[in-house]
Amino acid sequence: MELGSEFYWFILIGLGAQLVDGALGMAFGLVSSSVMLSMGVPPAAVSASVHTAEVFTTGASGVSHLVAGNVDRRLFLRLALPGAVGGVVGAYVLTQLPGDVIRPFIYMYLLVLAIFILLRAAGRMLPAQEVKRVPLLGFVAGLLDASGGGGWGPVATSTLLARGGKARTTIGTVNAAEFVVTLAVSITFLLTMGVQYLNIVAGLLIGGMMAAPIAAILVKNVKERWVLIAVGVLVLGISLFQISHAIVQWRAG
Repeated sequence: MELGSEFYWFILIGLGAQLVDGALGMAFGLVSSSVMLSMGVPPAAVSASVHTAEVFTTGASGVSHLVAGNVDRRLFLRLALPGAVGGVVGAYVLTQLPGDVIRPFIYMYLLVLAIFILLRAAGRMLPAQEVKRVPLLGFVAGLLDASGGGGWGPVATSTLLARGGKARTTIGTVNAAEFVVTLAVSITFLLTMGVQYLNIVAGLLIGGMMAAPIAAILVKNVKERWVLIAVGVLVLGISLFQISHAIVQWRAG
């Protein structure tokens, strides 16, 4: 694919996807992949480009959230290091398992979390309290992310928010930790990819880098309740769509 007018579309896709991801703690891959597939970009090109661009966009997002004061450093270490280990293990082990069998259970879990997040937004949950077993959460989220389910943002962010985590620092910290996890999972892939899809990667990269500081400022200044509502609705929509898609495939099979 030659560098042309489509390159500017990739910039817009990267910008939009990173605005969502940076502000809500998830969905860069979901948004960018969905749009590019609808444009007719080959699935292999989509997967390679998104994973490569995410190494850089998550870095920019993490730095932006750090500068904005959205990162809890203790939570960052407890998430990032186990998440990187889980990502590496997942890259070698979990990818051998049938992803279509695993994903419906992940999305059932996310559906429950979405309900809890929306209840929190409605003021019907207990006050925020410290989340336990964060390293285990980071390991599992990294494991699922490497399996191709895109689990890091939805699982880590949703679990922490549903358990009472503060929206601003939860989203900022999960975004910052995602850089470590993405780098651990993608480093071998980066070395073997070459420059096959450089125009797509560059477009996503430019758009994502532009959006990262804007998203960090948004999450710092928007009221927590509205952030919770946005996250809850997003996770609810993703989980319901994926569950219904799995049911349709199961009936067709």
